[in-house]
Amino acid sequence: MEIKYFRLIKTIEEEGSIANSANKLFLTQSALSHQLRELEERLGFKVFYRKRNKWQLTEEGTELYKLGNSILESIEKGFQNIEQLRTGSVGTIKVSTECYSFYHGLSSFIQKMGLLYPEINVDLVLEATHQPISKILSNEIDIAIVTQKPLNEILSNVEIFEDEVFAIVHKENPLSKKEFLDTNDFSETHLIIHSFPLETVSVYDLFLKPNKITPLKISAIPLTEVALEMVDANMGIMCMPQWALKSFKLSDNLEFKRIGRDGLKRKHYLVFRKTDKDKNYINDFISNFEEAFSK
Repeated sequence: MEIKYFRLIKTIEEEGSIANSANKLFLTQSALSHQLRELEERLGFKVFYRKRNKWQLTEEGTELYKLGNSILESIEKGFQNIEQLRTGSVGTIKVSTECYSFYHGLSSFIQKMGLLYPEINVDLVLEATHQPISKILSNEIDIAIVTQKPLNEILSNVEIFEDEVFAIVHKENPLSKKEFLDTNDFSETHLIIHSFPLETVSVYDLFLKPNKITPLKISAIPLTEVALEMVDANMGIMCMPQWALKSFKLSDNLEFKRIGRDGLKRKHYLVFRKTDKDKNYINDFISNFEEAFSK
């Protein structure tokens, strides 16, 4: 039995007349009468007793009315659930990081997300760099990429991957002869960083600061290409993970040196508000990010 017949029975019963029902169903009275007659012929019994002022359900019609209500309510609830799922899969995600170097790995990922999930819009919020956690808490961004778990009960985090930061030196720099660089090696060097404050620079925050070492000279060069050219001219050293330099053509004069005997390793986390955990588009972003960067 087609859904339209259940709607027809429900409308006639609740409107009480063929004229009102026809208007509500956007049918002519003739078309509505024809559909009802067709239904009764198929069923082999009357659904309504025709009366002048009000149509009344037969016993069989009453059962159909109850059945129809149940079916129509289930359909409506199903569509509401589908709409909630669809709505939860659409949205804008504002992303930032605590370190500019991480943006080098995000462009290709965002391009991939755009192809796989055209209904999800990913915005990079550069202004929130260095302070992404506070920006999440103030609802200015939705996801932050950081290297330390935040201690806040309203935030959730997912560990994505671990990387290693290397010192990049010119092959004629005396430091290139060393197996690895220790803290004292930085005290007489020119360290090239992307930007201040120093606490956002991994080599300083995790390696030099705990040992109370400050490089002889520090220069902030926001363009990685320019920073690499300076190192290639033996004007200083810079520290970055190797993956962040994959898109750059590196000079043969450059060498990667481990920082510390065991290397300067750091873990990366995606941080987001707990209240966003049930949003499908947030989960789609996180799962794809894990797949792309855990490799």
